[in-house]
Amino acid sequence: MSIKKNNSEALRWKLISSEYIHRSKWATLRVDTCEMPNGAIVDDYYVLEYGSWANAVAVTDEGKILLVEQYRHAADIVSLEIPGGVVEDGEDKVAGLRRELLEETGYQFDDFEFLCELCSNPSTANNRVYSYLARGGKKVQGQELDAHEEIVVHHYTIDEVKQMLLDNKILQAMHCSALFFGLVKLGVM
Repeated sequence: MSIKKNNSEALRWKLISSEYIHRSKWATLRVDTCEMPNGAIVDDYYVLEYGSWANAVAVTDEGKILLVEQYRHAADIVSLEIPGGVVEDGEDKVAGLRRELLEETGYQFDDFEFLCELCSNPSTANNRVYSYLARGGKKVQGQELDAHEEIVVHHYTIDEVKQMLLDNKILQAMHCSALFFGLVKLGVM
């Protein structure tokens, strides 16, 4: 398959000004004014700034995939997802992911393989999501959840996860993408 090449940089907008409206630990909102390549001015372009996230298609030493279930207020859903979370400033992505897996699931993983880098919503958000295949997880402790986390850990077979994806039971788009990448890497898709 051939992908048509073009001058992608010619599409890039020029930033004229940027003003921060809100800054917090979890989300920052700014409004930009930009100039398009054709000279048109784009006023009031809102951008959400978030930290980077890392998540994992986490396969236990028994060959089960760990999925976590938790309430997501913005969408008002109880969401089935892969484990992961925010990578702290200056923290290595795999180190942050290893920490998140242990906190959310109580499982320790030492074998990580990069799957993909995704943009959560590149039209309005600036962050990246880094997904890994984590293998050989062993339960070593109980969960260590944050004060506002309630997470239920589930163990599924690869076939069950494939069917849930095909039945649209996992709604978190970045997690679906990571699962598909992971299933391909595992040689089952």
